[in-house]
Amino acid sequence: MDRLLVLCRHGESEWNKLNLFTGWKDPGLTEKGVAEARAAGQKLKALGLGFDLCYTSALKRAQTTLDLILAELGQTGLPITRDQALNERDYGELSGLNKDDARQRWGEEQVHIWRRSYDIPPPGGESLKDTAARVLPYFEAHIMPDVMAGRRVLVAAHGNSLRALIMKLEGLTGEEIIKRELATGVPIVYRFAEDGSILSRQDLAA
Repeated sequence: MDRLLVLCRHGESEWNKLNLFTGWKDPGLTEKGVAEARAAGQKLKALGLGFDLCYTSALKRAQTTLDLILAELGQTGLPITRDQALNERDYGELSGLNKDDARQRWGEEQVHIWRRSYDIPPPGGESLKDTAARVLPYFEAHIMPDVMAGRRVLVAAHGNSLRALIMKLEGLTGEEIIKRELATGVPIVYRFAEDGSILSRQDLAA
C-alpha cells in the first residue's frame, strides 16, 4: 500500500516579489512562480509519482500552483478539495504592508517577534500557534485518513499552514518549526508506515 503525502508551498506570488505581508490576501503568481509550479510538477513526474486526490487552500496562488503541477503530471481531472482551513497565516494589520515599512512603523525587533515567534500574533492576526490550531484538526480529520487508507495525496498550500503540518508530522517544537524555511514551489515527499510513522522524507529542492 502506497501511503504517500506530498506537500508543496505555492510558487512565488506577486506580493512575495514585492516583499509584502500577504496572509489571506489573494494575489496571483509571478512568471517565476508559474515556472516554479511547473518545475515542481516536472520533478514529481521524474520520480514517477502520481496522485489520487488533492487538497489546497481557498487562495488562488495555491490553487494555481496545484493546477500547474497537475498539468505537468497529466492528472488534471483529479478530485480537488479547497478549504480555507489550509489558508496562509492571517497577518492582520500587517497584511499588504511592505516588510521594510512595517519595520519602520513598529520597529525591527517587534516585527521580527511577530514573524518568528511561535505564539505571538501581529495586531488583528494569527500566530503560527493559532494557524496550527486551525490547520491541524482539518489535517487529522481529512487529509491523514486519506493517506493512511492508501490514497496518494498532494497538498498545495502556504509557508505557515505547511509549517503547522510539518511540525505535527516530524514532531518538532514551535521553536524548531519557526526556523524551518520552506522555499516556494519545492515539493516535500513523505511516505508512511502502517502505524503512521514516517518511512522516508525527500525534499525536492533544485
